[in-house]
Amino acid sequence: MSKFTFNMPDVGEGVAEAEIVGWQVKVGDMVEEDQHLVDVMTDKATIDIESPVTGKVLEVAGEEGDIVSVGAMLLVIEVEGEEAETAPAPAPKAEVVEERIEVENPDASDADDAIERGQDERPSTSSRQADVASETSSPAQPEPDEGPGKSSAKVLATPAVRQRARDLGIDLSEVKPSEGGRVRHGDLDQFLSYNSGGGYGSARGARADEAIKVIGLRKRIAENMAASKRAIPHFSYVEECDVTELEKLRGDLNADRGDKPKLTLLPLIISAICRSLPGFPMINARFDDEANVVTRHGSVHLGMATMTDNGLMVPVIRDAQSRNLWQLANEIARLADAARTGKAKSEELSGSTLTVTSLGPLGGVATTPVINRPEVAIIGPNRIVERPMFVSDGMGGERIEKRKLMNISISCDHRVVDGYDAAAFVQQLKKLLETPALLLAN
Repeated sequence: MSKFTFNMPDVGEGVAEAEIVGWQVKVGDMVEEDQHLVDVMTDKATIDIESPVTGKVLEVAGEEGDIVSVGAMLLVIEVEGEEAETAPAPAPKAEVVEERIEVENPDASDADDAIERGQDERPSTSSRQADVASETSSPAQPEPDEGPGKSSAKVLATPAVRQRARDLGIDLSEVKPSEGGRVRHGDLDQFLSYNSGGGYGSARGARADEAIKVIGLRKRIAENMAASKRAIPHFSYVEECDVTELEKLRGDLNADRGDKPKLTLLPLIISAICRSLPGFPMINARFDDEANVVTRHGSVHLGMATMTDNGLMVPVIRDAQSRNLWQLANEIARLADAARTGKAKSEELSGSTLTVTSLGPLGGVATTPVINRPEVAIIGPNRIVERPMFVSDGMGGERIEKRKLMNISISCDHRVVDGYDAAAFVQQLKKLLETPALLLAN
């Protein structure tokens, strides 16, 4: 038997070190050639490292979160045969995970999307069926009183109902049975609905504290956001837009879309952004603060913050200014799917000149998003709300009408963008969103 020292490979692109983000084996494990050993993360990608030999793992380089330099020992594997020389790994298989990250929820959502709600915590159907079976097979026997009130033992109820009442701190004698003098789960539900202010509710025990090591993508998020806030003097500006007509246009386009994708609000907002930018080139720019050079870009390569299982990523819509609404919708869907499934290519995760970040129906009244460095601005549409507004009645007067309103937030790098320019840009954006016919004009 001999030892094979497996060194961290050179993954190219000038990478000098990588972070261990997930061991797939441990000391003592038997591994086969080409077996997945460990996931490491560089500045560009997450890389799967595979074993070049078959043998037993004797030693590993470190724990998750540790940094390993290229050429340093990654694993020691016991193999059959004579003493093996130290050797680098073969070319690893790379799966792009992220390049730049936003701490905002990116998913584009319809304005009328409902917020997903958690499941009801009432007993399941099978549990209730079991209670019914118990009730029909034999009369319920009063149990010794274990609840908060002594009279609970005199009330007819199944063991499951009694246990639920005890958990909720309810005296069964206070619950009015619906039929037959027996308290059922439905009676408890009704009691809770009429006594919600009385302190009754689901009892939840305290959870144990957790210590979670900050590694991998979460570590990149922390580093990138800290660098952005540390280096960039942010300022934010928020404006309210009436998107009632925009939503009508979106509904009309979706009603007659045929085999085209369903339009969310995001393609319309992106189109308005692209039409507004030519008059405000300082918004669509990147700032190299080491070289002290600002590059104003002619094309709009729009970053789109996207939530994935691995964390938040920013795929890029190339030349967004050249795409129509349907093309934008297709590209948004394609890039979001590629990011979530880990199939996004490196070039699809780099080179953005401006970023849009949206929390969808969770968008809140206003946001102050963090700039995606080295860009100089980030735009955040917020949640649509309906409110009564004074509108013209067409006869020189006003009437009150229900309107759909949405705030647009923008954060800018004050070293590059002046407050007046940011406000003027958002006002132009507001004009297009409130007069959506302009979005369809050539």
